[in-house]
Parts: sequence; structure tokens; C-alpha cells
Amino acid sequence: MFSSPTVRTSLIFLAIAVVGLFFADMSITASNPWRDLGNFFLGVVTPDFFSSEGLMTALLRTVAFAFVGVALGSASGFLLSLVYRFLPVRLFCAFIRAIHELFWALIFLQFFGFHPLTGVLAIAIPYAGIFAKVYSEILDETDPQPGRLLPPGSGLISAFLYTRIPDCWVQLRTYTAYRLECGLRSSAILGFVGLPTLGFYLEASFSQGNYSDAGAMLILFYVLIATIPLWVKPKLLPVYVLGAPFFLGDGLPIVWGNVARFFTQDIVPSPIRNGEGVSGLLPWFNDLMVNEALPGIWNTVVLTQIALVATGIITLLAFPLISNHFGGPVRRTSGHVLLVIARSTPEYILAYILLQLWGPSMLPAVVALALHNGGIIGHLIGRQTNSIHLRPDAPIGFNRYSWELVPRVYRSFLAFLFYRWEIIMRETAILGILGIYTLGFYVDSAIQNIRFDRAMMLILITALLNIGIDALGRYIRRRLALQTMPTC
Repeated sequence: MFSSPTVRTSLIFLAIAVVGLFFADMSITASNPWRDLGNFFLGVVTPDFFSSEGLMTALLRTVAFAFVGVALGSASGFLLSLVYRFLPVRLFCAFIRAIHELFWALIFLQFFGFHPLTGVLAIAIPYAGIFAKVYSEILDETDPQPGRLLPPGSGLISAFLYTRIPDCWVQLRTYTAYRLECGLRSSAILGFVGLPTLGFYLEASFSQGNYSDAGAMLILFYVLIATIPLWVKPKLLPVYVLGAPFFLGDGLPIVWGNVARFFTQDIVPSPIRNGEGVSGLLPWFNDLMVNEALPGIWNTVVLTQIALVATGIITLLAFPLISNHFGGPVRRTSGHVLLVIARSTPEYILAYILLQLWGPSMLPAVVALALHNGGIIGHLIGRQTNSIHLRPDAPIGFNRYSWELVPRVYRSFLAFLFYRWEIIMRETAILGILGIYTLGFYVDSAIQNIRFDRAMMLILITALLNIGIDALGRYIRRRLALQTMPTC
């Protein structure tokens, strides 16, 4: 049932989002948005799978970047998870996972160029931080009893391999498979910064108004995600991981002098680089904060809070679509398809599509974030309701929804929502690259103007903001004793 603290917390966040609407730009500026939206859906239902010669190559490279990046990230994350209890390791992992994959790609592009290493590291580095945290939590939850039954003299490595790993192997494998799906989405959007994955061709098709081409790419991407259980088999994983590097494509040779210059000159604050010394650093920092960082932080926070509440609303509307307590199998199958599409479409791609159709404002970003994250949480909450057994005389219809099911899953719903809060913040910041005035907009502008020192400072501010939101979300979950699984 609802408890007073959870209700108060929900109302506080709802009030913050409502106030944020007065400061947010939610306008539709396109001259004929409904016609454009209709043309887009017409393109989706009439896809052209043969117009783009590079489409299959783009899909293959999308898969290759995902496999290599996730493999490196999981291996590095597993090693970090073994020492995750140390504070410096936890801080390092929190920092690298707080920076979005596209930000990492923009950094590596400056000295590696359009080399496969750019895309691989852009996925592997933040994923290493994510894997380290989750793997550490999984390992910490293993039963210590089997380790106590080993014969005296057993080594630490033997004890670890024969007692802890088998106990949590299913959880490790399940989470890694889920992160591979996330890696495919991350790989796809790397095309928006010029790497030869699906996003590159999707952006080209939209810019030329070829909606049938774009529809074909989206459909193939959905099929790729939906069929992961069919083609990603444990026995085939070594083949995929070893073969994927050969399908990443070629790039120009890396000029290591550019790498050295980037770290020793380009990202050094301009007052120090120009010989002005520490005295010129304060005016430089003040100008950066007043004109770029603070406006970016404000818009990022406002958009995040609106998107968070919108995600909650979408979740509460979506979970009945797949719940066994409502409707029949046909409706539930349709609901599953809708939620698969919503959660499989990367927020960046969905926001890009809506920006092309509606024009630049915060509205496309809010809708994209809410649909994607609402689809994810709605799917999880819907599955939880399927394990709830109602009494024979339970009410039906809206009363069943509002009095029987929502009170039982509401705490889990809030736990998932606050867990996704930091993720929504990361995505909100990066959506600035599309022209929305969040922190990503100012990062991209600084890079375009070859002001890498300002760009790196803004990326650092973005990471600290994400770390702060993550810590606040954990505090709220702990204070309200929220769990993602309902208690008995």
C-alpha cells in the first residue's frame, strides 16, 4: 500500500516538473508537423530495404562495434569489480560511467579521427564502469557458505572460481546479455558523430527526406534487437567476439603526435596555454560558468525533471498493456510489441526523428526520453503484476488497476524510476548535440569552435552532475526503503 513518505516524495517531484514546464520550451515550430509525421509513418510501413548499398554493412559494423566494445568493457569491469570496495576505484568507475558514450566518442575523434578505436573505446570505457558496479553487487550477494566448506589450504583464486562464480554465473550472464543489447543501441547512435554505423545512414536518409529508407533501417534494427536470443548463443559468443574486430572497417592511421598534443596542449585552459598564468584562469572560468555551464546545467536539470515525471506517467499507462490481469492474449501481444519498440529505440534516435518532424524544442527530447524509459520500466512492472494473485472477488477494470495493482507495485515503480534518474540525466545532457540547449549543446559548440579546453571542462561538469544525481537517487531509494522487487 501507499505510505505517506512515498506519496509526499511523488508529489514533490510532480510539483518540480510542473514548475519546470513554465521554464521549458515545449513548442512545435515545424510548418506542418502532422504532414511530416504522416510521411514518416508512411515510410515505416513502406520500407525500402534495397535503396542503400551500405545498409547491411552499417548493420554489420553496428554489431561489430557492440561486441568488441561490450567484450572489452565486461572484461575490464570484471577486473575492477574485484577491487570495487576501495573508494578510489568506486570514484573512478563512477566518473567514467557518468560520461555518455557520445561524449567519449567526441573526445576520441579529436585525436584518433574516424578510426575504429574511437567507437570501440567510446563504448568500452563507460561500460567498464557500469559492469564494475553491477558485477560487484552481484558478487557481494553470493552465498559465502560454499567457500567455508573447501578443504584447508585452498587458494583464494580456487575458492573464487569454484564457489562464488558458479553461484552467481546466471546473474552475470543475464546482465551481460542485457548490456549487449544496450551496446547495440550505443553502437547505432555512434553513427551520428560520423562513425559508419546505423545512425550515420539514418541521419543521411532523414536529411534527404527518404523516409522509406529510414523506415527500413529502423525495422532492421528492431529485428536485430528482438532476435538477440536466437542468434546470440553462449557457444557462438567466442566466435562473435574473435571475429567482430575484422568487421570494424578501416580508418586512417593514428597520428600519435596528435594524441600527445591533445593532452599536453589542446585541453589545457587557454590562459595557461597562452602564458597568462593562474591570474587569467579565474576570468576564463567565470566566463565559462556564466555563459555556458550554468545555462546548460539549468536546462539539463529542468528537462531531466520533466522527462522523469513523464516517464512515470508513461510507465503507469503502459504496464497494463502486458499485464495478465487486463484483456486477452491479442491485446497483450500488441502491448508487448509496442513496449519492445519503445524500449529498443535509443532516445537519441527517437529525439532526432521528432526534432526533424516537430522542430527544435525540448518537447521532442521529453517525448523520446519518456517513451524509451517508460517502455523499459513499464515492461518490468507489467511482468511483476503477472506474479500477483488476486482474490476471486477482486474488482475489474479501472478499480482493479487503481486499488489492487498500482498500490502493490508502486514502491517497485518508484525504485525503478529513481534508478533510471541518472540515466535520464546522461541522455538529457547528450541530446544537446541535436540543438537543445542542454550541456551537450555547449560541449558540441566548443568542439566545433576548436576550444577543447572549454569542452573538457563542460564534460567534467556533466560527469559531476550525473554523479550527484546518482547519489541523490540512491539516497532517496535507501531513505524510502525502495526495492525493485516487491516485498512479501
